[in-house]
Amino acid sequence: MPGFREFRIRLRPAGAPGPAAPGGVPGDRSGELMTELQPPLTRLDDTAAEADRIRAEAAREADERRLAARRQAEETVREARAHALDVRNETAARIRREAAAEAERADAVSRRETEALQARARARTPDLAARIVARVAADLGLPDERGGPE
Repeated sequence: MPGFREFRIRLRPAGAPGPAAPGGVPGDRSGELMTELQPPLTRLDDTAAEADRIRAEAAREADERRLAARRQAEETVREARAHALDVRNETAARIRREAAAEAERADAVSRRETEALQARARARTPDLAARIVARVAADLGLPDERGGPE
């Protein structure tokens, strides 16, 4: 139900105050407002449609970018895994080379120590053998090499 204000607007005079004018019609203010507001509202509808189109385009572009980023990430992971295998193989080869070099160094050290031990043994053997022979000869009561019992 229209309020008092709307009722009063409908009954306001159509012309200047004074004697009654023939055929006066109350003004259609709501029609005038609609006529006046129609162009800006139409432009707002166009703007809202454009905003919807821009949002839809942005959402589509965001989906494309997410998909491209996902593909890039998958490719990066594939490349990293392939590269990791190469790095593991290179590391294993380097460790094997280092271990072989260390084994060669240890073998050379042991050969030198063995040769030194053998040289000491060769140097000490005649003296040790002579002492043992002298002791056995003394135990048996045999004359020693110098000509008499010890």
